[in-house]
Amino acid sequence: MTILPGQTYAACHPLDEGRRIRITHHTPVDARADVVDADTGQRPRRIRTTVLHPTSTTRTGKPRRTGYALESAQ
Repeated sequence: MTILPGQTYAACHPLDEGRRIRITHHTPVDARADVVDADTGQRPRRIRTTVLHPTSTTRTGKPRRTGYALESAQ
C-alpha cells in the first residue's frame, strides 16, 4: 500500500466515532507517518504505518476493530 501526503483515514474502532486523520508527511523507508486531525489540521503526531489499512474490512470480510482505514486518496 502506498502512503501519500493528503490521504485521509478513518478510525476503525466503533467507539472512536469516525475520528479521521490526514497524512502530512511520510518517507517510504520510514515505519512512521506524520499525521494531523483531518477536520481541524491540529494535533500533529507520528503514528506507525502498520496501523494504516487500505480497507475497513479484513481479508475474511470482518470489520476491522483497530487502526485506520483509507477514506480518500487525496
